[in-house]
Amino acid sequence: MPGPWGAVLYETVTTHVRTAPRRRPFRHRGYLWLVDLDDLPVLARPLRPLARFLPRDHALATGDEPPTIRHDLERYLLGHGLRLGRGRVLMLTQARSLGHVFNPLTVYWCRDGEGRPLCTVAEVHNTYGGRHRYLLPPGPEGRGECVKDFYVSPFFPVDGRYRMVLPEPGERLRLTVHLERRGEPAFTATVRGAARPAGPAALLRVALAHPFATWAVSLHIRYRGIRLWLSGLPVQPRPAAAATTCPAAGPSRSDDQPGPTEEVPAP
Repeated sequence: MPGPWGAVLYETVTTHVRTAPRRRPFRHRGYLWLVDLDDLPVLARPLRPLARFLPRDHALATGDEPPTIRHDLERYLLGHGLRLGRGRVLMLTQARSLGHVFNPLTVYWCRDGEGRPLCTVAEVHNTYGGRHRYLLPPGPEGRGECVKDFYVSPFFPVDGRYRMVLPEPGERLRLTVHLERRGEPAFTATVRGAARPAGPAALLRVALAHPFATWAVSLHIRYRGIRLWLSGLPVQPRPAAAATTCPAAGPSRSDDQPGPTEEVPAP
């Protein structure tokens, strides 16, 4: 149900439930965009501060910033032996808004030139300036599993497995990520939302309902992390490799954004 901008907005509720070493649930409201990488929304000048989709906010490639988000994703998939060709890619993400963006989880649903599901890509960002992609083959109801190999939360080491349920959204958005460690559930994140055609009126409505939404995500994660730290939860050391950031994204933020941070939708 794309709107005037060929995109969809979802008002969302994100829920985190930490089950180990102690149970710590919380809930956060906001909104996300579902966009076609070949038809990104172009807003009128007065509205552009509320939504921009920039390659540097997603690119994994080193060196110069890629010309488009799709170009960088194609390079990533080629490195795994997959060719998009003329296939379609839908991206679920937060747009850069009021000069800021932080996407704990961006999801790409990729189809080949014949319209068949090719893969799903889960792109995880941490608050240290790092980003990582997990490649999932097509599965029933968007189900897939992968080994955790990227540092996100200082309260979990880099181990365990993810079980992800990432079906391509329609009228409803229903994403779930489970982290299992030593065969036991450690963390679950869900994102639920209802679709709304994206247009000027819809954007203004959600922006007023969730002001400074991208800033709120960053602040909420840090607030939760500080509470866990003050509660005595031990901090896991950050592997040296986790300090590596994408040059296109700027330098590591581990110095100017110190302190513990909570898990994000894909921990």
